[in-house]
Amino acid sequence: MQPIRIGVVGVGHIGRHHARLCAELPQTELVGVFDVDEQRCRQVAELCGAEPCVSLAALAARSQAVTIATPTATHFAVATACLEAGCHVLVEKPIADKVEQARALVLLAREKGLLLQVGHVERFNPAFRAMEPLLRTPRFIEAHRLCPYPGRNTEIGVVFDLMIHDLEIILHLVRSPVVSIDAVGVAVLSRTEDIANARIRFAGGAIANLTCSRVSPEKMRKIRIFQDDAYLSLDYGDQCGEIYRKKNGTIEREPIPVEKDEPLRLEIAAFVDCVRSHVVPVVDGTKGIAALDLAMQISDRIGEAVTVP
Repeated sequence: MQPIRIGVVGVGHIGRHHARLCAELPQTELVGVFDVDEQRCRQVAELCGAEPCVSLAALAARSQAVTIATPTATHFAVATACLEAGCHVLVEKPIADKVEQARALVLLAREKGLLLQVGHVERFNPAFRAMEPLLRTPRFIEAHRLCPYPGRNTEIGVVFDLMIHDLEIILHLVRSPVVSIDAVGVAVLSRTEDIANARIRFAGGAIANLTCSRVSPEKMRKIRIFQDDAYLSLDYGDQCGEIYRKKNGTIEREPIPVEKDEPLRLEIAAFVDCVRSHVVPVVDGTKGIAALDLAMQISDRIGEAVTVP
């Protein structure tokens, strides 16, 4: 079976990992990379044994599919150009910086008969995959996502940078309309919020409480889910989880078996499998829109309450 010819657009902090994995995966042939930084483009291309392309058009012309890891503000224009050129697209989250743009991408992909997948990588985290079969009807969800100041992506707030990972997961788990949102945020080192908290109520009665920070001294990516018959705790970073059940009047703790792997590798491999088999991706454009729309609502709630230094 011939490998899928794939190109990578944007080879910065995240994109260079896209390029590395596309070069390593047996089901892909990395045919080129493109970045507006010509030196970085050449360096990553050399490391991955790929062609440094002089333009986006040149990369798209030689690719069946592309992954896009450029700044959020460019997602719409870059993804549009790649779809117009006939390439299947995996675009990093968030899908775009405006819901209207995201909808236009979904419509264009549909018109062209092409796949559009959004890079919500935690859906491919082995710990989440191991926990998912144990989930029934979540009643309360608490998520924490913290990291030290990254010095990148600060043109967007922490809601779009970090919290959106958990928003997509929670929408997938609850599958009920949002009825109310309370949110606060504070800018510490950026012009946008660096710390945020959101409390979301759903029509079915579920509640989600999310906290994210990119000015924390520690790294944390955890989610806790309470349902009628159990409490599940998951650590995305360590790829481990536990389930607590009530049995005979006591609480029993049981580890959740997890086969560890690199989530981005699994995400790209799944994208390529979808391209080959014409199957709808796990996180398609429609799900990307839903996560973006909820992030927009939370950002609106934060609004002018953000304290800017």
